[in-house]
Amino acid sequence: MLSNKVQAILNEQIKIEAESSQVYLAMASWAEIQPGIDNITSFFYQHSEEERQHMLKLIHFVNERGGFATIPALKQPQLTFPSIKHAFAALLKHEIFVSQSINNCVDLVLAEKDYATHNFLQWYVAEQIEEEALARTINDKLELIGDDKSGMYMFDRDILSIGIDKK
Repeated sequence: MLSNKVQAILNEQIKIEAESSQVYLAMASWAEIQPGIDNITSFFYQHSEEERQHMLKLIHFVNERGGFATIPALKQPQLTFPSIKHAFAALLKHEIFVSQSINNCVDLVLAEKDYATHNFLQWYVAEQIEEEALARTINDKLELIGDDKSGMYMFDRDILSIGIDKK
């Protein structure tokens, strides 16, 4: 059985995962109307779905542990970006925020001596390490490319394979 504090923080994490899905979805919609970046668009759509799955995993866990997972209202994500580089910089900042939130969850469940939830959250800790590393790798590549259009063409061609060995 989950304590009220643990249920509350996990419900907050459900909201954050849902908002993460929305962030990626907004980026995908914006990218889809930009010329020549079909694979970047696919990357964002795929990651939106992945974040939705993270949310569902939390919902099922809360409900299976005797809690009640609530479905939150979501804030509007940023809809447009000055450039692909800006979109991915915003994405890294968001992933760092998600990691901090997961760490807060872990801190609370350890204080509550809820070792089952701690064990469950370790998957999220590992996932966030991968998400931040992927976002940093992408940002580093975009920094190298600068304003080179042929570099952006190659980046779009290769983005779906970036970090694939980590997933």
